[in-house]
Amino acid sequence: MDARKLDPIPLWPGGAPDSPGAGESQVPTLTPLLPDCPGPVAAVVVCPGGGYRRRAPHEGEPVARWLCSLGVAGIVLDYRVAPCRHPAPLNDAKQAIRLVRAHAAAWRIDPHRVGILGFSAGGHLAVSAATMFEDGQKESPDPLQRHSTRPDAFIACYPVITFGPQGHRGTMEALLGENPAPALQRELSLENRITPQTPPGFIWHTIEDPSVPVANSLLLADSLSRCNVPFELHLFQTGLKHHGIGLATDIPKANWTDPCARWLAKIGFIQDQGG
Repeated sequence: MDARKLDPIPLWPGGAPDSPGAGESQVPTLTPLLPDCPGPVAAVVVCPGGGYRRRAPHEGEPVARWLCSLGVAGIVLDYRVAPCRHPAPLNDAKQAIRLVRAHAAAWRIDPHRVGILGFSAGGHLAVSAATMFEDGQKESPDPLQRHSTRPDAFIACYPVITFGPQGHRGTMEALLGENPAPALQRELSLENRITPQTPPGFIWHTIEDPSVPVANSLLLADSLSRCNVPFELHLFQTGLKHHGIGLATDIPKANWTDPCARWLAKIGFIQDQGG
C-alpha cells in the first residue's frame, strides 16, 4: 500500500521545554506517513533507537512505511537526544501523541487507536510513554492539552527497560547523566512502572543481543504479567550477535513483523491480517 509523506511539523512551535540551547538534536519534529486508504485508520508513533544520543534512520521512516503497508499511519518522532536529558524525550513522546490525536480528522486517523513503537532506547521511550502518561485536561484553554497522552498500545523492539544490573549504561548516562541518583535510576527502570492501566504491548528481542540483554524484555514481560496487562513476547535466536537490526528483513530467523502484524489485527489496529 502506498504511503503519503507529509512535511515534518515541529512539536513545540514556541520552543521546546527543558532544552539547554539550540541545535538539531534539540528541535523535535513529527513526520507523518499516511496510508493510501479510506480512514479512519490506526496510527503508531515510531521512536528510532540510538542510545538517547542519536536517532537511527533505519528504525524510522522504513518502519513507518511498513506500517503504512498494513493500512496503519506511521508517524516518525525525532525526539530530543543528548545533551538533552530526562524529561525532554518523554515530554516529546507525550506531545507527539497529543498532536496525532489533535490532527486525527485531517490525517484520517482514529484518535482511539494511537500506539507507540520504539527500538532500543526508543523502546525505553515508548514504554515510558505507555507508563508515565497524562490524562487530558478537559477544561484547558489549550485544545492540545485536552488530549490524553496515553497510547492505546505499545511495541517494544529489543528495548532498554531497566537501569539496574541488566541495563545499558550508555543509554542511562545519556538520559540521566553520569552517576544518577539511585532513586532516579529506579524511577526510570520501567519494570517498576507497570500498572493495570498500562496499555497492551508487543515485545520482541533476540536472545543473543550483545548490547541490550534479553533480560530487559523478560523483566518487562514479567511486570506486565503480574499486573494482568495483555501482551505478546517473541524471542529469536538468530545465530547472529547483532543489535539494532530494525525491520530485520535480511534475517529470516528474526521475522518479527509478521507476528506483530497479526497482533495489531488482534487488537483492532488493522484488518485482514488474521488473528
